[in-house]
Amino acid sequence: MLNVEHVSKNFGTLKALDDISFSIPNGHILGLIGQNGAGKSTTFHSILNFLQYDGKITWQDQPVTESVFDQIGYLPEERSLMPKLTIEQQIIYLARLKDKSAKEIRPQIDTWLKKFAVKGTKKDKIKSLSKGNQQKVQLICTLIHDPKLIILDEPFSGLDPVNSDLLKQAIIEAKNNGASIIFSSHDMENVEEVCDSLVMLRNGQIVLNGTVGDVRDSFGKTRLFVTTDWSADKLSELPHVISVTQREKNRYLLDLDDEIAGKDIFDILTKGQYIEEFSQQPPTLNEIFRMKAGDRNE
Repeated sequence: MLNVEHVSKNFGTLKALDDISFSIPNGHILGLIGQNGAGKSTTFHSILNFLQYDGKITWQDQPVTESVFDQIGYLPEERSLMPKLTIEQQIIYLARLKDKSAKEIRPQIDTWLKKFAVKGTKKDKIKSLSKGNQQKVQLICTLIHDPKLIILDEPFSGLDPVNSDLLKQAIIEAKNNGASIIFSSHDMENVEEVCDSLVMLRNGQIVLNGTVGDVRDSFGKTRLFVTTDWSADKLSELPHVISVTQREKNRYLLDLDDEIAGKDIFDILTKGQYIEEFSQQPPTLNEIFRMKAGDRNE
C-alpha cells in the first residue's frame, strides 16, 4: 500500500501541494486528475523522492528510498526513449536499471511486443517507430520488470481506441497481480473506465477524493435520459426540469434541479406503460471535472 500523509511542497512563494493525503491499497487503481499546474507532477515527484517535501510518504509501511526503486514503474508524460537504440536494447537497458538481467528480460521481449501489437521487430531502432508504437515500447519498459507500484502519466497519449484497449488490459492485469497504480489522464472516460477511485487536485489541494461511483453520486442523479414522443417544450414543463436537450429523434436529456423528481416524472411519462429508455444518472466525470476545475484549456 502507498500512503501519502499531509504532504506539502513549496517552490518559493508558490504552494504546489497543500496538505494532501490519500492511500492506494495493493491491487487498486487511483486516478489522479486536475488541470495543468494543479500539482499532479509534483505529487509524482514527491512519491518518487525526487523532491524534498513536508509530510510523510510510505510504500508498504517503509519510506520510499533507493532500496525500493526496483519495485516502481514510472511512465512520465514526457517520453524518454533513446532513438538510436533498438527496441531490444532500450528495453534491456531500462530493465537493468531495475536490477533485471539481460538474460532474464530478453526472452520476454517478443511476448510483450506481441501483447501490445507493436509494429516492428525487436531489432528495429526506436527512431523508426511511429509515435504510437514508441508509446507502447515505453509502457513495456515501465511494466516488464513486474513493478508493484506503478505511476502512469497520460499513458494513452497518441493512441487510437484499439491500441488504448490493449494497454488498458495490461494495466488491469497488473492491478489483478496486486500492483498499486496511479493513473493520470485528461480523458475522463479513461479514468472512469480504468480507475477504482480518484483524487482531484486544484491549486495543490484535494477537492475530490473517493471511489468513482461515490464521487459521481455525490453530485446527485440529476441527468435524466428518456426516449419519448413528447416534444421538448412539453418535457420542459415537467416538475423540476431546468433544461431539455434533444439528442436524436424522440431521445432527450433532461436536467433536473432535484433527483427526487425522477420518480414522479417516470410516472407521468409512462402512465404504467413500457418506455424504451428512462435512465437517471449522475454527471459524468468529464462534467464534474468542468464543474470543479473550470472549462479552461490547460
